[in-house]
Amino acid sequence: MERTRERQRVDLRQFQRDRLMDPVHLVVIVITGLLGLVIGSFLNVVIYRVPIGKSIVAPPSSCTSCGAPISPRDNIPVLSWILLRGRCRRCDARIPARYPLVEAATGALFALTAFRFAIPLDAPTTTVVASVVLLVAALYFAAVTIALAAIDLDVHKLPNAIVLPSYIVVGTLLVAASAIYGDFSQLVSAAIGGAALFGAYFVMALVYPGGMGFGDVKLAGVIGMLLGFLGWGTLIVGAFAAFVLGGVFGVALLIGRRANRKSGIPFGPWMLAGAWLGIFIGERSWNWYLGLFQLA
Repeated sequence: MERTRERQRVDLRQFQRDRLMDPVHLVVIVITGLLGLVIGSFLNVVIYRVPIGKSIVAPPSSCTSCGAPISPRDNIPVLSWILLRGRCRRCDARIPARYPLVEAATGALFALTAFRFAIPLDAPTTTVVASVVLLVAALYFAAVTIALAAIDLDVHKLPNAIVLPSYIVVGTLLVAASAIYGDFSQLVSAAIGGAALFGAYFVMALVYPGGMGFGDVKLAGVIGMLLGFLGWGTLIVGAFAAFVLGGVFGVALLIGRRANRKSGIPFGPWMLAGAWLGIFIGERSWNWYLGLFQLA
C-alpha cells in the first residue's frame, strides 16, 4: 500500500521531469498562449498608465494621438496591428511596434509556462488541483514580468502598485497549493527564499545605493518566494543568473559606447529574466553543477 501511494505521489517540483506531452497538454498550452495574447493587450494599458498614475480600468483604451476610442475589431492582439499596418484607423498616427511585441511576448511566455508546469494526467486529484493553482501563480508572475520589465526599461522604476500586491497574490496561491497538496515543506522554502533574496538585495542597496534601488529590493522578495517554493536549485540559479545577464548587458553597453560607468541601467528586467532561467533550467543546472563535484 505504501509503495503504491509513493508511486502515485508527484512532487510539485518535478513537473517538468514527469510531464507527458499528450494532445490534451498541447491543447492546454495553445489555449494558455492565446489567453496570454489577450492578457498582453491589457498589459499594454498597465505599462502605459501605471507609471503616470492613471486608472487601468477607465477610461477605455483610446488612440494616444487623436483620443478616438479603440473599437473591438481594432483591439485583437497582434492581428489588428498587422491589419492596420501599425497605424490608427482614425488619424493614421503610427502605433508603436511595442504593442504587438508585448502581446506576442506575453502569449509566448504563457505558453512556455503551461509547458513547464504541465503534469501527467494520471496523477492523484490533489496533485492535479494543486498544480493548477501553482500554474495560476506562475502565469500571474509571467504577466507581472512583462509589465515590470517594460516599465523599468521606460522609466527606471518598479511601481509599488504592481510589486506589493504580488506578495499577496503569489503568497496566497502558494499557500493554497501547499494546503491542497498537504505538504507545507515547500512553503517553508518559499518563506526562506523570499526573506533571503529580499535581505541580500536590501544589503546591496544600502552598500551601493546608486546601483540598486529599493524597487529591486521589493521585487527580490516576490522572486525569492516563487523560486524558493520550486526548489533550492531554482532559487540559486535564478538569483545568480540575474547578475550574469545584467553584467553581460552592462559590459556590452560599455563596449558599444552606449553607456558609461555612471549610467543608470535598470536591473529589474535582468532579475526577472534570471528568475525565469531558474524556473526553466534551475534544478537541472544545479544538479549538474553538484554532480561535477560529486555532491549530488
